[in-house]
Amino acid sequence: MTNWLPNLSEGTGPLYLRLADSIEAAIDGGSLAPGDKLPPQRNLAFDIGVTLGTVSRAYALVHERGLVAGEVGRGTYVRERGNGGEPSPASPLNHELRSGRSLDPPDGKLRFDSTGAADVGQADLIERVLAQVVAEHPAEITNYARNAPAHWQEAGVRWLSRQGFSPEAEDVVFTQGAHSAIMAVVTAVTSPGDKVLFESLTYTHIARALGLTGRRVIASEIDEEGLVPEDFERVCQQQHPAIAFLMPSAHNPSLAVMSLGRRRAIAEIARRHNVMLIEDDIYGVLTRPDIPMLATLAPERTFVVSGFAKAVAAGLRGGWVACPPNMSTRVRVAQKMLTGGLAFLLAESSARLVLSGEAEAIRRDVAAELSARHAIVLESLAGHSLRSTPQIPFFWLDLPEPWLSGTFKAAAFEAGVLIDDEDEFKAGRPDRVLHKVRVGFSNHRREDVRRGMALLRSLLDGGLSGYEGGI
Repeated sequence: MTNWLPNLSEGTGPLYLRLADSIEAAIDGGSLAPGDKLPPQRNLAFDIGVTLGTVSRAYALVHERGLVAGEVGRGTYVRERGNGGEPSPASPLNHELRSGRSLDPPDGKLRFDSTGAADVGQADLIERVLAQVVAEHPAEITNYARNAPAHWQEAGVRWLSRQGFSPEAEDVVFTQGAHSAIMAVVTAVTSPGDKVLFESLTYTHIARALGLTGRRVIASEIDEEGLVPEDFERVCQQQHPAIAFLMPSAHNPSLAVMSLGRRRAIAEIARRHNVMLIEDDIYGVLTRPDIPMLATLAPERTFVVSGFAKAVAAGLRGGWVACPPNMSTRVRVAQKMLTGGLAFLLAESSARLVLSGEAEAIRRDVAAELSARHAIVLESLAGHSLRSTPQIPFFWLDLPEPWLSGTFKAAAFEAGVLIDDEDEFKAGRPDRVLHKVRVGFSNHRREDVRRGMALLRSLLDGGLSGYEGGI
């Protein structure tokens, strides 16, 4: 193993990009020769004072550049170069990764408009699992996944179960992420022209996607606990939705958590008006509130959806949906028709992570990391009004006078921070104006979170007097 250590004081851009460039420069200069083993990622992270995630991203990047090869159980080695002294030809994606443009926001701005799982070094483990699946199932990797083995469903049972809710394995369907699951459910149980009810603030990517399928989106009011039963009843009586999409355990973006009494009321109204329910637990899996799920109160009409995006790794696209009895086949077929079928590599890897206990370990590490960042947020923005929850990767910020949501978003962009204004989460065009923005903090390192919070605080404290805007 080489004793080489990089110098990250030179260069510009994110640390992982500087580290990747330093490795490439060492290879070009001969400090790292073909066959040399790079330092283990944890050791290098400790030696140079960066996070494991930074080293993991850098190693993945030099691998994409064709400079190194990873061998499961042995480490990462410098590759032999071709006759022309150059590594294997790079794809356009590799070129974008090399330039730092593909996955980074424009001009080095901080990306606080996304809430994927925080980087806690899970890439190493996921790499090993993926390699094992490829080695053990070469035929399945090169073919279509025509059948879902029982352990994919067993993994879903384990991932979805909590607070007395434990679906039958036969009712569980593996999906390529929670978004895919929701789309499959709605298309399986509704027809074009049917109405889908959303909370007035919601994950609007689903609402927009359903609009493309011919479903009609309607909205119902929310308060500090989420969907308001009286308004839900009114909308059901007047507009007759076929299905409702809810986030009762950690609402996006308001962070509302429904009480047990509220959940009982919603379940009873849905039963009375024959409305199916989708219980999106994608953030609830991080906090696991001590409240029974909607699915335990209305099991005959509730689909429970969750996945890896916020708690393990968004890029792995692991997800599951637990269906009411006798409805899993319809959802499975709908998903196949919508997506072309399952990716065996992703499904098998996701199942192994859950059944081995590794997914739960990553979830705990992600939750702990988010709690540490949450503390930074509270410290940095002390004195300002916001709604937040430890383990949830965003907060809902109240804007002081005279800020408007869209104006503050534009000012934050100019200051170097990408955030989401309230309009991003509105289903339809409600008259109510909230003067709030959502700020995520899972994309970057803790020091970047602190820097971003300082930029936002300067805007909040300074008011509009420091923002010129466009003319």
